[in-house]
Amino acid sequence: MFDVCKIREDFGILNREVHGKPLVYLDSGATAQKPQCVIDKTSYLYSQLNANIHRGAHFLSDRATAEYEAARETVRQFINASSTREIVFTSGATLSINTIAYSYGEKYVHEGDNVIVSEMEHHSNIVPWQLLCERKKANLRVLPFSDEGELLIDQLPRLMDERTRIIAVTQASNVLGTMPDLPEIIRIAHDAGVPVLIDGCQGIVHGGVDVRALDCDFYAFSGHKLYGPTGIGVLYAKEKWLEEMPPFLGGGDMVGTVTFKKTTWADLPFKYEAGTANFIGAIGLAEAIRYVQAQDRKSVEEHEAGLLHYATQRLSAVDRLRIYGEMPGKCSIVSFTIANVHPLDIGSLLDKTGVAVRTGTHCAEPVMAHYGITGMVRTSFAMYNTLEEIDIFANNLTKISNMLRA
Repeated sequence: MFDVCKIREDFGILNREVHGKPLVYLDSGATAQKPQCVIDKTSYLYSQLNANIHRGAHFLSDRATAEYEAARETVRQFINASSTREIVFTSGATLSINTIAYSYGEKYVHEGDNVIVSEMEHHSNIVPWQLLCERKKANLRVLPFSDEGELLIDQLPRLMDERTRIIAVTQASNVLGTMPDLPEIIRIAHDAGVPVLIDGCQGIVHGGVDVRALDCDFYAFSGHKLYGPTGIGVLYAKEKWLEEMPPFLGGGDMVGTVTFKKTTWADLPFKYEAGTANFIGAIGLAEAIRYVQAQDRKSVEEHEAGLLHYATQRLSAVDRLRIYGEMPGKCSIVSFTIANVHPLDIGSLLDKTGVAVRTGTHCAEPVMAHYGITGMVRTSFAMYNTLEEIDIFANNLTKISNMLRA
């Protein structure tokens, strides 16, 4: 049995009050809370082991460097990459995707080529490709989804041609919760010789990934959604791509030799890690990964699926409420609107009851445009949430809805 009470003991913030009410945190899709072991680890690093990596000849630098590179190995094992040469630390998934949009795009995308993204992407997996297409005079093509939230993969072959250079798609929609059939997308793409980038921000938390089994070319995720620190992320890329692509950022640590005539690049993965790395964030992320690995993944997934099912039942009973995203196997996200009630009003009033939810476009305006609305309320559940919290949320939501509609 999954012991959610024991898990909650590791997240001290869940014991606090907001506006005099116990905190009910239902916004983990935006950022997850941090277990005490991650907080302790980062505090220890700042207080006892703070020194720049890769450069110092002293004890602190040597130890910090060793922990940083050990963190890279932890990430490699966690996603089952072939080598640490394929693991690049970034500031987050946004920088990871921008790195590929620039580095891959500079080498392989030319005027008249095209890039394919899905209609359900986060802005971070849309805007970098738009910038690339504008820069290269290429075309951005969009794979649509149905009103139920199903990504229409059968339309992908019609969007592709001999000028398609890359496909970028989410592992799990941050609005709809949809988890597309990535193996089928990758099969279609690879049959045509097209590489695939996966935005794993939500998927890495809900189900995880085996990049070798999946056979994706690029995979990006952020640490702060995985119970880790903010400001740290990971870019996985097959080694052949990292070898062939030019670096995105220039500066210290990513160089081999520098002269005014020519600069050479450092070996992988340092070629893509310019400047002082967020080594404390990376080591903190490794601690978060170890925390996640210490849990029984099947039990966590069953617990989160139970939360999703129960929340869907409770919300379906609210008058004039519409849930967006109804695909089987979706991750633990429920987005909704209530007719004639503004999402911001719902979120603001829920906050007064201690319930934290997300409102707005969720950095996915094309999803809002698909449904002809300007925003939604989003609840997103993590391993530390409980059925009792969903009851508190749903009961308060019903009162708020009745009050606002009256």
